[in-house]
Amino acid sequence: MNIVLLNPEIHVNTGNIGRTCVLTNTRLHLIKPLGFELDDRKIRRAGLDYWKNVQLFVWENLEHFWKENIENNENAKIYFATTKTDQRYTDVKFNHDDYIMFGPESRGIPEEILNKYKENNITIPMLPLGRSLNLSNAVAIVLFEALRQNNFEY
Repeated sequence: MNIVLLNPEIHVNTGNIGRTCVLTNTRLHLIKPLGFELDDRKIRRAGLDYWKNVQLFVWENLEHFWKENIENNENAKIYFATTKTDQRYTDVKFNHDDYIMFGPESRGIPEEILNKYKENNITIPMLPLGRSLNLSNAVAIVLFEALRQNNFEY
């Protein structure tokens, strides 16, 4: 599985996600710009001693990531986590090498991407009492469903 964070802003969330990725053998892709430095002690603290084991890929921009991972891989499928769709994350069939993208905490994935790939937009159902769940929680929810669908084959 592949988790993609587009322009992550909060080091603590990214550290937590990295730890989750290590313990599930999931690759973590970070697309710049980042809202923190990767050598920041806060990201290492959030990721604990797991951070050194993260299968980490850092991309200069979305275009570079897309070309290397999606365009050049005919079997690649990417899903976009958003609050702007009715398709639940449990309604899709995840494959072992899929990519699941999450946008920055403050604004999410850009509308032009969501509109272009509407059939790949997924959401976590929640009460309309706030904007969204914490990013690291949302990643864990969707990732573990994807892993469950693949019999937790890491």
